[in-house]
Amino acid sequence: MTSVTDPSTIGRPAMRPRSLTGYLPERDASGKEKWPRGDEKTWKDGLRKLDTDVPSITKSFVNHAQTSLGRQAHNLDYLGAYQAAALSVRDNLIINWNDTQLHYTRKTGKRAYYLSLEFLMGRALDNALLNLGLKEKYTAGIDKLGFSLEGILEEERDAGLGNGGLGRLAACYLDSSASQELPVWGYGLRYKYGIFKQLISPEGQQLEAPDPWLEHSNPWELPRLDVTYEVRFYGNSDRFTDGSGRAVWAGGQEVVAVAFDCMIPGCDTRTTNNLRLWESTPKRGFDLNSFNAGDYVRAVESSNSAEAITSVLYPDDHTTFGKELRLKQQYFWTAASLADIIRRFKNTGKSISEFPDYVAIQLNDTHPTLAIPELMRILIDEEDVTWDAAWNIVTNTFFFTNHTVLPEALEKWPVPLMEHLLPRHMQIIFDINMLFLQSVERKFPGDRERLARMSLIEEGVPQNIRMAHLACIGSHKVNGVAELHSELVRTTILKDFVEYFGISKFGNVTNGITPRRWLDQCNPTLSDLITDTLKLPKTVWLKDLYKLKGLLDHVEDENFRVEWATIKHANKARLARYVRANLGFTVNKDAMFDVQIKRLHEYKRQTMNILGVIHRYLSLKKMTAEERKTVTPRNVFFAGKAAPGYYIAKLTIRLIVNVAHVVNADPDTKDLLNVFFLPDYSVSLAELLIPASDISQHISTAGTEASGTSNMKFCLNGGLLVGTVDGANIEIAEEVGEQNVFFFGHLSSSVEDIRFQHIHHPVAVEEKSPALANVLDQVSSGLFGDGSIYNPLLDTIRHGDHYLVTDDFDSYIQALRLVEEAYKDQTEWVKKSIRTTAKMGKFSSDRAIQDYAQEYWNIESTKVQ
Repeated sequence: MTSVTDPSTIGRPAMRPRSLTGYLPERDASGKEKWPRGDEKTWKDGLRKLDTDVPSITKSFVNHAQTSLGRQAHNLDYLGAYQAAALSVRDNLIINWNDTQLHYTRKTGKRAYYLSLEFLMGRALDNALLNLGLKEKYTAGIDKLGFSLEGILEEERDAGLGNGGLGRLAACYLDSSASQELPVWGYGLRYKYGIFKQLISPEGQQLEAPDPWLEHSNPWELPRLDVTYEVRFYGNSDRFTDGSGRAVWAGGQEVVAVAFDCMIPGCDTRTTNNLRLWESTPKRGFDLNSFNAGDYVRAVESSNSAEAITSVLYPDDHTTFGKELRLKQQYFWTAASLADIIRRFKNTGKSISEFPDYVAIQLNDTHPTLAIPELMRILIDEEDVTWDAAWNIVTNTFFFTNHTVLPEALEKWPVPLMEHLLPRHMQIIFDINMLFLQSVERKFPGDRERLARMSLIEEGVPQNIRMAHLACIGSHKVNGVAELHSELVRTTILKDFVEYFGISKFGNVTNGITPRRWLDQCNPTLSDLITDTLKLPKTVWLKDLYKLKGLLDHVEDENFRVEWATIKHANKARLARYVRANLGFTVNKDAMFDVQIKRLHEYKRQTMNILGVIHRYLSLKKMTAEERKTVTPRNVFFAGKAAPGYYIAKLTIRLIVNVAHVVNADPDTKDLLNVFFLPDYSVSLAELLIPASDISQHISTAGTEASGTSNMKFCLNGGLLVGTVDGANIEIAEEVGEQNVFFFGHLSSSVEDIRFQHIHHPVAVEEKSPALANVLDQVSSGLFGDGSIYNPLLDTIRHGDHYLVTDDFDSYIQALRLVEEAYKDQTEWVKKSIRTTAKMGKFSSDRAIQDYAQEYWNIESTKVQ
């Protein structure tokens, strides 16, 4: 006899899944905790302490250089020094992280989990040092070792885990959760490549290259190779015939989710929360039998298929393969996250019926909506919970944040694709829909149009699943992200659901930003000035941003205003040095800095901005030399990525780049107007642009921008806002005063009527705005290169003009004239800048996360000792 092996298991990785760990130490009869194993003193003597003085910091740095990296002083470059410093700081985070998790387990209170497909974290080292309060000590220690902290910080790459505002908001909320000592974890995907590295061709085209951000490893993550879950795709789902609603889902493809943890430190607290990222790996790895048979493709087929799931953020869904891969990503991530959350919940020993009392799950947009049918599947098929009880658990666990009112941005999935990829979930979604529509019919009998509008299934060829509807009915509460946006959600896209559920289900949490990164980290000299002026510890006002109101007492202090303006000028010089070093262009640091940094989209209207630049250029060309002497020099900065398949957005980038080529080289205007497109926009680049801005543009068509957060970042740094009456612009103006904001354009209430007129009673651009018509004609005539290239872009304005460029253009130009007039009075301008920063207390993510904690999740702050 001998041991036998199932041939089907050959090639599978040997995994030891995480058991129900997290239990507390046992206690003796007196209630004292018993040491779990070995000699307690030996263990405790070996435990590391926090490195908080220069000698312990340098010792930790050198230890990691020597043993973690295998380097010595004579062959340690700045990249190695960054890695050693990061690992040293991570040691401190892990110590705090372990104590935090043990504290949460002891408390056995309710926890919240934030599910987001993006986490745009930015660089971690500087943020960690600031939150730990160790930046000065590390600066001194690293200097003693022959390096500069500034040089080390520049070696860090931005994590490729997000693309835009959705991901940056998630990152701010994780920071604030830890800083507010709230038990909140994030869950996302560990993408091997970021969305893409943006390059610009000589003709001005956007080029996309891979962004291998992990090529030098990521010192901030902690692999949890024992935290693994199997995730299934495809196969068959066979229902039981006993009326229980249960089913067996079997066959198909199974992949393994492996956890990687990133510690999230709070400010001025030991609380350190977690961002858990999932990497997809094959359940069956290298197929040696296929390899030996000469079938090399099949030998690695399962590995390649599994690893593709977390290869890249937002695969292009214009192809069937890309669409399926996106859906795979969403299910893989939500299934692994729920499995992990349920494992942790079971550590409490509570009944599954108590799940909502201990778990709140926030869905950041519709991407994680599959968590709703997945939890239903687990409860019904694996936990043997009845349908009604399971639905009660689900609808008291989930909370849904909507981020858009654009119908085309509301996520939908084809029914045939869902049936093919996730057959059990399609059954559950059909059942949810049937029971929900029966309930709607009882409340609104005979209203068939309402049933069609509210159905989870949109009729068509093929049918589609409306994920926003599923998120709405499966969540306890739904919120928008600015007051106007939340009102539009209630009165437009989810109006029927408000009438069915009642208004109390639908709330608002205006977005916020963390002042730690978006003032203290990116603008340290201004942060220091505020600290000195308010005579408060930095950690106090950074965690209570309303204390910035104290700056209003110093608006009339000339010395304070001079210091404020000097810091702004220094930030402009810093950005100018970056542009010179990376693009080779000279920037006039004494000019007005006008900035628009957002992902490229028609509704954000970068097109109107560059058309406004062209109008300014043409106006300058008509002026006499004497007239030009009265003009304020202006630098206009653009940055942002266009989705690879978004042709019109990519044409806008091309136009911006080619306008810059002409304008910046024209001897008549180059001293008065310059245009710069800064490629490969990132958090780190934003940290340079935002402190340098005099004005920032947030000019979306009214009613299309849910909130925005970059508007908050600019204003917090004393930049004035030019924008439409849209999103959080409205609330910013309410706080800082409309006299410190430059508004223009039509209101959201008139947008639909104007669009109706465009379709049924069109008026030529020449009649609406002769100035805009002249600009379009100049582009078409070839002033900025082959004009025919831009015809598809210009036609979106000349015909249809869905985003109201023709209607708002003249008002926009007038707003920019008012900006120029106001800027000439530098004394009053600086006062406006100070008042703007002083009134930004409402827009802290600390306030926003407390809104979620108290009004939605019902979780409490808990201090780690």
